[in-house]
Amino acid sequence: MTVDTALLQTPLNALHIELGARMVPFAGYSMPVQYPAGLIAEHRQTRDAASLFDVSHMGQLKLAGPDAAAAFETLMPVDVISLGQDKQRYGLLLNDAGGIIDDLMFVNRGDHLFVIVNGACKVGDIAHMQAAIGGRCQIVPMPDQALLALQGPKAVAALQRQVPGVEKLVFMTGGAFIWQGAELYITRSGYTGEDGFEISLPGEQAEAFARALLAEPEVKPAGLGARNSLRLEAGLCLYGNDLDPTTTPVEGGLNWAMQKVRRTGGERAGGFPGADFVLAQLDGKLPVARKRVGLIAKERIPVREQVKLENMDGQTIGEVTSGLLAPTIDQPIAMAYVQPDYAVPGTELFAMVRGKPVPMTVSAMPFVPARYYRG
Repeated sequence: MTVDTALLQTPLNALHIELGARMVPFAGYSMPVQYPAGLIAEHRQTRDAASLFDVSHMGQLKLAGPDAAAAFETLMPVDVISLGQDKQRYGLLLNDAGGIIDDLMFVNRGDHLFVIVNGACKVGDIAHMQAAIGGRCQIVPMPDQALLALQGPKAVAALQRQVPGVEKLVFMTGGAFIWQGAELYITRSGYTGEDGFEISLPGEQAEAFARALLAEPEVKPAGLGARNSLRLEAGLCLYGNDLDPTTTPVEGGLNWAMQKVRRTGGERAGGFPGADFVLAQLDGKLPVARKRVGLIAKERIPVREQVKLENMDGQTIGEVTSGLLAPTIDQPIAMAYVQPDYAVPGTELFAMVRGKPVPMTVSAMPFVPARYYRG
């Protein structure tokens, strides 16, 4: 951010400062990176109990009108039309080369689709949707809504005291609730690999609701630092690091996000930007130049993004996109893109950290097993 660029603030800004958060610029907002307990404590709190994250920098919008689902489906290799009411799904906005413009979550709320996009991408995403499908449905940004994520194995115990009934939700489903007169929409989802919830609510009620959650014995605040370490242990991509407009879903290892109905031979195959390219890669008719993999270091040396990866012969065969010392397994882990020949689990590579080769092994992801509640 330049000196003369004013950072935006979320509705919880004053609360973060009161709680002693260290604030940093992120996606154009002033955001808490950690609180006085520190990143490791916040990370462990999330794995053991429950943490409250402010994710109000994310973009929230509605797509409304009878043609909204069919229109939205033309932008992504994802089944939108068949999604049941109050069901949530992961989606990928693609460009004409099949590159990922953004990854997002969307819910069928019956009379509209509720969409959550990445904070740094939201202005571009809304413009992209408006240009492509604005004539077929209403695209309504929701800038006055806050978004909170309550994550961890004890999140359900804390939240159901405030909002009875949330315990009936299962992973990737949502529902409308009322808290002290405020309308909430809650999904059982999140980006930590743990059970948890994401809560959309009016910005003016966000601080009171956050304080009520933080008063629950299981809950403590957590910042962007812990959110990053948790999602990396869970093998989840960070847009801008692990996914970008030059990366296709197949290169990114996101084949699971493209349902059968949208694939070759499916009832509604293709019809999305870059479809010929993406489906050819998916069908093995077009080779991929690189693949996303997980890596675990054999030495206790953290390996960060943009570190080059070499093979036994010293040839560069890839690059790290995310990396850190994983608090849960106490080992350095990373996500990287490598040439396909080196993507097989068990393959040994070398990360070049300040000129020193650090041996790393290609690993299956997630690094820490997910604990989503599926009922």
